[in-house]
Amino acid sequence: MSAKDRPPEPWASFLAALDAVVGTPVEIHCLGGFMVEHTYRIQRDTPTEDLDFLSAIDIAQSAPINIESLAGKGTAFHRQQKMYVQYVGISTPPCDYQQRLVAVYPQVHWKNLRLFGLEAHDLALSKIERNNRRDSQDVRGLAQAGLIDPDILESRYHQEVRPYLPSKFEWHDAALKRWLEAIREIRADLQSVSAEDGASKVKGN
Repeated sequence: MSAKDRPPEPWASFLAALDAVVGTPVEIHCLGGFMVEHTYRIQRDTPTEDLDFLSAIDIAQSAPINIESLAGKGTAFHRQQKMYVQYVGISTPPCDYQQRLVAVYPQVHWKNLRLFGLEAHDLALSKIERNNRRDSQDVRGLAQAGLIDPDILESRYHQEVRPYLPSKFEWHDAALKRWLEAIREIRADLQSVSAEDGASKVKGN
């Protein structure tokens, strides 16, 4: 198993400890900085210190499990590990996000943890409701990594997010417009660089 297939420290120790403390097979749907850094390999100015999640399901019981009571902020687990899990309530991910979940560190075989996370477009859209500076930076990072198609993002927003937003529709529409403009500029730059690289290789041959 290569280094990229397993979590780096301190995350490796944190996830091993979480695997032990949950005590039963659990499927966790992750988002936030954890996904940005660990699945999509995008560096942030300040690394995240928590594992944001949308849901945690006891697989045997097919029912939600309160992992925040076991490993949330302020628990003994948090004090020991210096990291914690956190349920994200201020987020409206695309309604069909579960159909597009991606496995997180699938090469690592924990006894209890089954980690899945939001696909790149869904991850970006999960940030539009809050849309602070960090969120915008994360979306730009996903775009710069070539992971965001603006047409897919726009279509998914209108079909799977906007109908379920509680309020401030015009504000979110404006945020999406800014994101799309920035993403299209980034894609144009990436395509230009790719074309220049291709031309250089042809000349080199």
